[in-house]
Amino acid sequence: MNPDVPNRWRIPIGAVAVHICIGSVYAWSTFNRPIQALFPVQPWWFSPPYTTFTTALVLLGLSAAFGGPWVERRGPRVAATAAALFFGTGLIIGGFGLSIRQPVIVFLGMGIIGGIGCGLGYICPVSTLVKWFPDRRGMATGMAIMGFGGGAFLAGYLNVFLIDRMGVANTAMSLGVAYLAIMLIGSRLLERPPAGWKPEGWIPPVTRNAMIADRSVTRNDAIRTVQFYLLWGILFINVTAGIGILAQASPMMQDMFKRTPLEAAAVVSLISIFNATGRFVWASASDYIGRRNTYTIFFVAQFIIFLLIPGLASSGNWIVFEIALFTVFTMYGGGFATIPAFLADIFGPDNVGAIHGALLTSWSCAAVAGPVIITELSNRAKAALPPGGDRVHIYDTPLQVLAGLLAMGFVLTLLVRPLKHAH
Repeated sequence: MNPDVPNRWRIPIGAVAVHICIGSVYAWSTFNRPIQALFPVQPWWFSPPYTTFTTALVLLGLSAAFGGPWVERRGPRVAATAAALFFGTGLIIGGFGLSIRQPVIVFLGMGIIGGIGCGLGYICPVSTLVKWFPDRRGMATGMAIMGFGGGAFLAGYLNVFLIDRMGVANTAMSLGVAYLAIMLIGSRLLERPPAGWKPEGWIPPVTRNAMIADRSVTRNDAIRTVQFYLLWGILFINVTAGIGILAQASPMMQDMFKRTPLEAAAVVSLISIFNATGRFVWASASDYIGRRNTYTIFFVAQFIIFLLIPGLASSGNWIVFEIALFTVFTMYGGGFATIPAFLADIFGPDNVGAIHGALLTSWSCAAVAGPVIITELSNRAKAALPPGGDRVHIYDTPLQVLAGLLAMGFVLTLLVRPLKHAH
């Protein structure tokens, strides 16, 4: 082993440290009511908690898309340091805005600055891991992106614990300081492998897999290919289906299975565990069964599950429904974790961070499409019910629409082909 080359297993540690911190953005809903209590009278178009957090998620996608080439040029350590500074100081500024009750400062800090930090922090560890683990791309990216899901789970409890003891403003500032420190430590562990480096003892397969590129292309070249838009559509559909269910998970369980809000909340908390676990398990499995086969399984299995759920509700089969729901969310998380390795296979590893950033715009679009489909269609079915009517079937149509999308995703997956050498 070359003493000048660091142990590659320290790279996932740094990646997870960064992703656990920025993953907390998915638990920011725990701030909603405490923040709303500080700003009880605001115009409908500027509700501080909701406007701020929606902006953070939009900026996550946009900063990942536009910052991707910069991340590849400057390297993971610089990019992760910038992500730490944006995300940590964004929370500190937002917390200061809460303490002086200035919603614009909250919006600037937690919404804009924190959102930029999320996007840069999301892509830079992933692109680095792909380069350090050419033999296990799926497993490596799965580790980091599992950290993102795990961060949401941990922060959900930590936020509530701290808010109860020190208030929402002090909580935001304290977490900003903590996340800044953890992400800076993680950034020091990230670096590119030397040119031409290969894992010790690893010999690239003699028989080349046609789906794995032997050369890299730039982001600008990648986004001119059919393969990029097929992968964009694949991720969009997988996320739309999962986030659509996630947006209405608690009301669905109450309407379809007559669960109490507390019982539904318990299941929703378990969803995050399966989401995080699926990121590692499915991405690791894709190293053995292939990325295209992994997404084929996702779409076929979810298509069947979405069509079965209305029948499970009619028969009151709660246990099978829970198993089906948790299976869907392993695939929701697995879709996020497998896509970076799929991109590296198709377009090569050198510019995967920039290409991944551009592809994440599909996440932003799905975050709008999924909730709109299931909420709008279920509300129409609910409005058509007679007074006191049974709500067990109000989700049938949106589930069928999402199943139709999943069938389209299956077709898109079959259409993915390796790049021709002309590209």
